[in-house]
Amino acid sequence: MVGGVLQIAGLLVGGIGMTGTFAVTGMPQWRVSAFIENNIIVFETVWEGLWMHCIRQANIRMQCKVYDSMLALSPDLQASRGLMCAGSVLSFLAFIVAIIGMKCTQCVQSSWPAKGYIILTAGLLFILSGAVELIPICWVANTIISDFYNPLVNAAQKRELGEALYLGWVATLCLIAAGAIFCCFYHCLEKTRSYGYSAPTHYPSHSQRLHRRTESSYSKSQYV
Repeated sequence: MVGGVLQIAGLLVGGIGMTGTFAVTGMPQWRVSAFIENNIIVFETVWEGLWMHCIRQANIRMQCKVYDSMLALSPDLQASRGLMCAGSVLSFLAFIVAIIGMKCTQCVQSSWPAKGYIILTAGLLFILSGAVELIPICWVANTIISDFYNPLVNAAQKRELGEALYLGWVATLCLIAAGAIFCCFYHCLEKTRSYGYSAPTHYPSHSQRLHRRTESSYSKSQYV
């Protein structure tokens, strides 16, 4: 019962992390326009993402344009595009593997210990996808903060942390938590199996064997 609850919880948390990873990869709010000195930009907001940049005017009109080339991106965003795509693929693969390894599914005709290894694989894939996603998010956040406090950077080029970065941290936490749940479930399964294998075997004592031999000799003498 506890194992089934852990599997369902891990699958739900992993599904939330996977969905968040897809959303973060496509969102344009990675870097948003910052406050420039004492003047607040109210009528125009600039968003920069992995695939496009958008300009929103007075919360009414928004125009987005896809980047013409990879060269239009900064180095951190170029690397983030590849890493986020890899993290999305890994999280989706981990989710599929977790479904196959669920105790209630009959996708594979294999023994329960074999499904335990499948669950362990899903947990490791979830943790790996979370680690891969964490790298670009922290990299972009570090670049934004460094440029914001750098006096050599023009004020018009300074940016703030966008909503996509905060959502990315939440998605990363969900992916790593799902991987930890599946790995803990596998550890509990292996611990239970080891206890089952190490159970002592009860052999008949010397007195019991002697009693059986006596009964057998009496039974033979009755036929003579």
